[in-house]
Amino acid sequence: MARMARETKLETRNARLRLERGRRYLKNLDTGLAIGYRRTTDGYGVWMFRLMNPERNTYTFKTFARADDNQDADGLEVLTFSQAQEKARSLAKETKIVSPGTGKLPTVAEAAGHYLTWFKDHRKSYRGTETTINAHIIPTLGNCLVTELTTKAIRQWHDRLASLPARKRSTKFAKNPSFKQKAVTSDEKRARKSTANRILTVLKAVLNKAFQDDMVSDDTAWRRVKPFGNTEEPITRFLTEAESTRLINASRFDFRPLVKAALFTGCRYGELVRVLVKDVNLNTGMVYISSEAKSGKGRHIPLSAEGLDFFKAAITGKTGKNYVFTRGDGDPWGKNHHIRLLKDACEQAKIEPSISFHELRHTFASALAQMGVDLLTISKLLGHADTRITSRHYAHLTNSTLKAAMDKLPGYGHQTGSKVVAIRGK
Repeated sequence: MARMARETKLETRNARLRLERGRRYLKNLDTGLAIGYRRTTDGYGVWMFRLMNPERNTYTFKTFARADDNQDADGLEVLTFSQAQEKARSLAKETKIVSPGTGKLPTVAEAAGHYLTWFKDHRKSYRGTETTINAHIIPTLGNCLVTELTTKAIRQWHDRLASLPARKRSTKFAKNPSFKQKAVTSDEKRARKSTANRILTVLKAVLNKAFQDDMVSDDTAWRRVKPFGNTEEPITRFLTEAESTRLINASRFDFRPLVKAALFTGCRYGELVRVLVKDVNLNTGMVYISSEAKSGKGRHIPLSAEGLDFFKAAITGKTGKNYVFTRGDGDPWGKNHHIRLLKDACEQAKIEPSISFHELRHTFASALAQMGVDLLTISKLLGHADTRITSRHYAHLTNSTLKAAMDKLPGYGHQTGSKVVAIRGK
């Protein structure tokens, strides 16, 4: 830690209160760097730093915190003289790192651009992450300097995300986003908090990348912001066998094979539409899901007798490089091509509310869990990294101990069989 500079006019609250309002008082800290103080017309004091650009012989001034004139220092937004010196040195270091000689500090938008450039080459789901940043982070925080972000500001942004209604799906050409109704029920509010937590995770990833790459030297502001608690209670919806059959029969002819494949394999939509004929091995009775899957790791999924017969029919007459599943016109399935088709099929099959394609994956896993398949096996079939996610969604379906315990309860004189007769209209 650098040695603290001494300045009697600025060291104590009482000394600063005697200074002239509106005037800037400076104290040199290092070569080219000085800390500054000024009392505003409203009566409170602010800390600033002055950094010299030796190439142009100019100075950069930046206000970065309030002084502890009227309230106690909190180490973040209100600082003592010694804390302000430490912060000024940190900001000066960041200025030199980001753009030597220009005094330019990175904004959140610039940090996000830096993160996305890295993300595109090292992670999956680039489009989704980019959409999240452009829709929820850039409009509100994009112009803020990363060094000026405070814990309070990030918390307020996080709280506002949870209070806003969910956005409706729209095209990328839409000028103004449309929103659903505001969350009213406890489950709807939980879902909004869960969404806000996921967006906060993306923001923290952006800022942490800037911190790791020396664009900023302090990550305290966002490290102190914690996600909402008790928001990830899973509500895993799955179809019964009868509902699944109705849905298959109600689906459009070219979409029907995708629905069946999801129920036979538990694969995601994006995984199924990329399956090639060469990935289906009729000898071993397995389908290979490539490493382009969400987990980044390939996996082999064994097929049931019915599933093997289904895939055998699906690849008949096709070559190894052909897609197993294509649209009616022969073109590959693309992103979101399935959404309207699934909604229409749910309406025709009288499945209310309509399900998402991902809930076919839940149906696959839930059926296995109810038949007593262990969570580790289900986890491997789904391609989960470990059993934590699997356990959170399906453990309650595999726990036969609780059911066995309930069967030991006495009957309390209840006679099985109901004498209630339904009243039917004429």
